[in-house]
Amino acid sequence: MSLNYSQRQQNVLATASTVQPTLLQQVGMAGAAAVITVTFIHPIDVVKTRIQISSEYGALGMAGTTKKIMGAEGVSALWKGVNAAWLRESSYTSLRLGLYEPCKVAFGCTSPETTTFVKKFLAGSAAGALGSLAGNPFDVLKTKMMASEGAAASMTGTAKELMSKQGLAGFYRGIDSNIARAMVLNGTKMACYDQAKGVVVSTTGLPKSSLIVQFLSAACAGFFMTCTVSPFDMIRTRLMNQPADAKIYNNAADCFVKIVKNEGPLTLWRGFIPIWSRFAPTTTIQLVIFEQLRGLMGMKAL
Repeated sequence: MSLNYSQRQQNVLATASTVQPTLLQQVGMAGAAAVITVTFIHPIDVVKTRIQISSEYGALGMAGTTKKIMGAEGVSALWKGVNAAWLRESSYTSLRLGLYEPCKVAFGCTSPETTTFVKKFLAGSAAGALGSLAGNPFDVLKTKMMASEGAAASMTGTAKELMSKQGLAGFYRGIDSNIARAMVLNGTKMACYDQAKGVVVSTTGLPKSSLIVQFLSAACAGFFMTCTVSPFDMIRTRLMNQPADAKIYNNAADCFVKIVKNEGPLTLWRGFIPIWSRFAPTTTIQLVIFEQLRGLMGMKAL
């Protein structure tokens, strides 16, 4: 009798650990993890954006830019555009994280034998592209608000100005570079995270659900993301931050050519340190929170 009861308990626990999350649950948990993370990481994004759009800030570096912003605009300026960032994370990141697992299944990752790095990258890229389509309007607003100097611009005021001067198309300025960036970013992030977890697990013997495994894997993914995404991030920032009543770059390709021709190819990696400083904690906190939320709901680790 006691043996049967013990076996039943084990079966219940085994079933609970492999609960299949619904699409809404996955997207919801990803969105919650992203909003919590961006609240703490946003100041680094503001500094990174200023460095990318201005050679003056670029010469100052992270510490100098932070000091100048705080001195001229106050500490609160480091959170400029955070409301737009919350909306962006609720749409963009919730989809690119939440859709990764369904995309993996769609690409045929149904067993360890059929799950390759290339398929993981493609699944991450597909999820990133879908998320980018939803989040681009908030991304444009966030970039403009972070780049504005002086008194903080309101999200409503920024949106009204953009709508009056460029119409609905203004909210999708830089969509081509943003989708490309999202595909490279999410493909690198999720594939490297997934792959790194396998290496860490086989090296340490710890389970995938271990906080140490998740932390080390996310930190690894953050570094490789910075290497691949920096050029796309620079182009996207330049396109999105064009004056509302002017057009400096025609598209992503034109922006790339002009940056390389006028400022040199290494400009594409300007702001590498602040980008890494943002990606490393963002990726780590975001993925760890996402994994912990999955565990609380009885779902298996990614």
